[in-house]
Amino acid sequence: MKKLALYLLTLSFTAVNAQEAETKTDTVSPWKSKGNASLLLNQSNFSNWAAGGENNLSGNIGINYDLNYKKDDWTWDNKLMASYGLVKTNNSPFEKKTDDRLEFNSILGKKASGQWSYSAFLNFRTQFTKGYIYGKDENGAETRTENTGFLSPGYLTFGPGMLWTKDQNLKINLAPATSKLTFVDNYYTSLPGYVDGSYFGVDANKSMRYELGFYASAYYKLDIMANVTAENILNLYSNYLEDPQNVDMDYTLNIVMKINRYLSTNFAFQAIYDDNAFRGFQTRQVFGLGINYGF
Repeated sequence: MKKLALYLLTLSFTAVNAQEAETKTDTVSPWKSKGNASLLLNQSNFSNWAAGGENNLSGNIGINYDLNYKKDDWTWDNKLMASYGLVKTNNSPFEKKTDDRLEFNSILGKKASGQWSYSAFLNFRTQFTKGYIYGKDENGAETRTENTGFLSPGYLTFGPGMLWTKDQNLKINLAPATSKLTFVDNYYTSLPGYVDGSYFGVDANKSMRYELGFYASAYYKLDIMANVTAENILNLYSNYLEDPQNVDMDYTLNIVMKINRYLSTNFAFQAIYDDNAFRGFQTRQVFGLGINYGF
């Protein structure tokens, strides 16, 4: 009887362990997420400084968040990038933006062959708050004129394509039939004397521009050295319907140099070429000591 009881107890214990192991295996989620929030602060103060200088206080907050899915032959990668910064100087009555960005990228993949997958992607870009052009009045006082705002412009780009993936740190997506929508507030395109296409390529009294073209994107992240990473994001677009030789470009470089778990030195550089917005390169650069929180 004791042997039978011992046998049943052993059998029950084995079954429970097997069930727990099976449950753990079954509950492994195909979703993986990773994010980082950062705060950059900078302050300069001068008093009787012979070389000159202007007192200023600036701050920048940023979020970089990834939510990825992988199961069987399917992958779905989502990335949110948002940043906003302001600077206040003694000699200006206005707080001015040092950064303003809201971007979301999503790409769905179904394995085709080797490292290639059929893909469908979506990219959305805009800004959070109004942007201004600054000048001087006849008395030399600084003035500002509203020029942009939330969803003015806003960009929505999407289409089917082919995705090549080496690993999570190196991906290239090619989409030869991509739609691009540019949204603006029709207030700007309805002003007296407005010329078709002069505000982000949108015609008079319209609030949207449609383009069809070829889109290519690349993502590459590497470790430069211990605790120093560089993230490269490149987007290229050629509009079949108008001036296909004028290729739009958007390149972003993010370098993070970790000091410890919560402190790092952050460097961000972005270069944009879009002749519908500005006939030349637009660039921005943000550098500073950051307080970071990973989640």
